[in-house]
Amino acid sequence: MSDTLFELVADYGVWLLAVSCFLSCLLVPIPTSLLMLAGGAFVAAGDLDLGNVVAGTWLGAVLGDQTGFHIGRRSSGVLDRVATRWPSRRPVIDRARDLVAQRGAMGVFFSTWLVAPLGPYVNFIAGASGMGRGRFTLWDAAGEAIWVTIYVGLGYTFADQLSMVADVASNASGFVVAAAMTLGLGLMLRAQLRRARAASRVRADSADSGRD
Repeated sequence: MSDTLFELVADYGVWLLAVSCFLSCLLVPIPTSLLMLAGGAFVAAGDLDLGNVVAGTWLGAVLGDQTGFHIGRRSSGVLDRVATRWPSRRPVIDRARDLVAQRGAMGVFFSTWLVAPLGPYVNFIAGASGMGRGRFTLWDAAGEAIWVTIYVGLGYTFADQLSMVADVASNASGFVVAAAMTLGLGLMLRAQLRRARAASRVRADSADSGRD
């Protein structure tokens, strides 16, 4: 498969990378991360321009996210239809809904790179939930810049070991999602603990004031 991807990138260059990024943000099953690794490797070989690769992949991803956001805004039930047709996707959709509900625009930011498998679903949910387009765009564009930098940078840096890097990147995605969800739960528990401690201090201060 890696050889085929290399041939595609060699034939179509930045246009292929941009289109694949766009479509992957709309739930089209394309190995975009592997294509970006290949793009970085071609930059290292001098066959593609770094600025064009970074700009093309970033723009394609942002436009894809904007399209998903717009679809969610116009048709809030799109993910319910997806879950009905493909029940195996419902847990991912539920995690994406929780991410947006708990983190808002920061959830959009993290979904573009830290928990990228949730990204397309988050775009739809953000649009359906009424999030402001400007707020969505700001955090989405920032997150996609990180995503593009990571994968193109890995392809560029480890061009000679690209197959190994591709395997690691593919196998790591599930662990990244799990780690991110664990981190989110940890942050929630810490926030609740801080609120409980603050409430205890308030009660203690009130009790001391009453004795005075």
